[in-house]
Amino acid sequence: NLTNCTTVIPLTFQTNVLTELRKWKLSLIEHHKLQMRQEKEKHAAHVRQLSTEMENLKELLHTYEISIGRKDEVVITNLTQALERQKERIELMRKFTLWRIQHVKAKQEEYGNRIADRQFRTALMKKVWAAWRSLSEGKWKEKVAKACQLRAEDVCVQLTNDYEAKIAELAATLEQTKAEVLRLHSEREQYEDTMKKAFMRGVCALNLEAMTMFQGR
Repeated sequence: NLTNCTTVIPLTFQTNVLTELRKWKLSLIEHHKLQMRQEKEKHAAHVRQLSTEMENLKELLHTYEISIGRKDEVVITNLTQALERQKERIELMRKFTLWRIQHVKAKQEEYGNRIADRQFRTALMKKVWAAWRSLSEGKWKEKVAKACQLRAEDVCVQLTNDYEAKIAELAATLEQTKAEVLRLHSEREQYEDTMKKAFMRGVCALNLEAMTMFQGR
């Protein structure tokens, strides 16, 4: 039916319609690219924040190494190994989080392009149908116009349902990523608390050993 419709439309009018639709598609793509750049900037800020936290942990490690330089060699070795393991674990978690974020962004970009193409095709169908309807006369043309309208409405409803379902899926994925980041922060706080407790236990052990030596003398 749409093929028959396009044959009725004047060539210049059809060219103008296609030109307007191409401009509209390009504006949609530019808007999506702007959103992607904003997401990349947020991602870069998050990476810089993680790097700053890693530098702070390195400085904390250096401070602890200086402060426990005179303590028992076994305690120093154990603490150093634990710190190295924890650093490796944090680094792996950071890389995994970055991978998850990039994966989600790639899926969002792919879905956005697909939605833009669908909307472009839907808009094209609506433009052609509207142009054809304005030029159609007679009862048989009215019947065809009604059929085209029903088909376009069905396509719009289907696209709307698909779009809403995909948005819900992406929102759930984003919530999972946020929960993962919060869990990483919680584990880092637990790790710092464990280090403080281990440091205090080492200090207490040294104090007890010193008291024993003085009492023996």
